[in-house]
Amino acid sequence: MGVSKSFKEKIEKLSDEDKDRLVRMGWEDRSTYDAIEVQFELTPNEFIKFMRSELDKKTFDRWRKRAGERGHLKHAETRGVEIDRFKCSRQSVDGITKGWK
Repeated sequence: MGVSKSFKEKIEKLSDEDKDRLVRMGWEDRSTYDAIEVQFELTPNEFIKFMRSELDKKTFDRWRKRAGERGHLKHAETRGVEIDRFKCSRQSVDGITKGWK
């Protein structure tokens, strides 16, 4: 699996806080691939490559299995109208999860 120059540049621009936020968004059902693309300019395939580079193998495999089973939640066009909030009730307005360390 090759990594494009533009992908490397996108990842190098990310701060540690941005990388932490991306990993959290990956695990959250409410954060769609579309939202990740708008906020961080990463396509779904680039985001998967990012997650592969940030997580250890077992954790990545667990995330991919979970994302595959709940994939309809990660794609805005297939998630349905019942999910209409952009954030979890445990998140503050600025997008930082309360209590996250």
